[in-house]
Amino acid sequence: MKTAIITGITGQDGAYLTKFLLKKGYSVIGLLRKDREANLRNIEYLGLRGKIKLLKAELLNFPDIVKILEQYNIEEFYNLAAQSSVGLSFQQPLETINFNIISTAGILEAIRIVNPKIKYYQASSSEMYGNVKKETLPINEKFPLNPISPYGVSKAASHLLTINYRRSYHIFAVCGICFNHESVLRGNNFVTKKIINTAVKISMGLADELRLGNIKVYRDWGYAPKYVEAMWLMLQQNKAENFIVSSGKAHSLEEFAVKVFKRLNLDFNKFVKMDKTFFRPNELEVNYGDNSKVKKKLKWEYNVSFDELIKLLVEDEIKYIRWNIKNNNYF
Repeated sequence: MKTAIITGITGQDGAYLTKFLLKKGYSVIGLLRKDREANLRNIEYLGLRGKIKLLKAELLNFPDIVKILEQYNIEEFYNLAAQSSVGLSFQQPLETINFNIISTAGILEAIRIVNPKIKYYQASSSEMYGNVKKETLPINEKFPLNPISPYGVSKAASHLLTINYRRSYHIFAVCGICFNHESVLRGNNFVTKKIINTAVKISMGLADELRLGNIKVYRDWGYAPKYVEAMWLMLQQNKAENFIVSSGKAHSLEEFAVKVFKRLNLDFNKFVKMDKTFFRPNELEVNYGDNSKVKKKLKWEYNVSFDELIKLLVEDEIKYIRWNIKNNNYF
């Protein structure tokens, strides 16, 4: 039985990756932050509570990481923990940059010192590339990094740190450059979750309207449960490399929202209001990724169309809200 550590285990990717690894026969250890009460709702919703070991650790405290790696025989380390909201990073740039970069450096250094044979996965981001000229799209693994948000800057630094440890210390360290991937477990601070959750609530008579900012941006959206499969595949290879994980297609946020409301038989123009307070200081206009490498080298399959994605997200959100109501959870 392999043992894997997951930071950010309570988040969307952490929860789905945990479910995936358990099915593969792994023993899973999740790291929770010491300085706050953990929200285990995602873990509970997927029925994972009691099947995993949860440990308290401060990722900015280097001795905490070293102690855990010395105590457990770890084969794989998935670093998914981060302040991952682009919008919030503009409001909290210092916190975003400090946590995202220092935590990555600490984990890599702990692996180097304790056990360099541990395979390491770094959650990189498409936000590292910034505004790419439309004629040069799609983005591939060789594109230069040019982030336009504090979040993007922090992810670019962590990405380069991972590559540096791979080259300098010969650690099996990979970067999964995931483009936007969604699910019912997406955090409420993400606009896609806001759209779907509010639209479903409107259909249930639990909300009156949805306020959005710039809906003219284009993104590459995929289904999160499929993306965690690619994360695992990266660590099963003989050679550590970086891989872009994406659907390979771009759609506007307006199209995303319109399709969600149409799916629920709601009038988009009646319930959606534009609000400039939600506009960001610097906005990434359009991006989408080239997933040919991950498909060819890892044999990763992704065949969820945009319409199928909307269908899945809406159906899952209805089930999730009903589950929360049944369990008396605030949602």
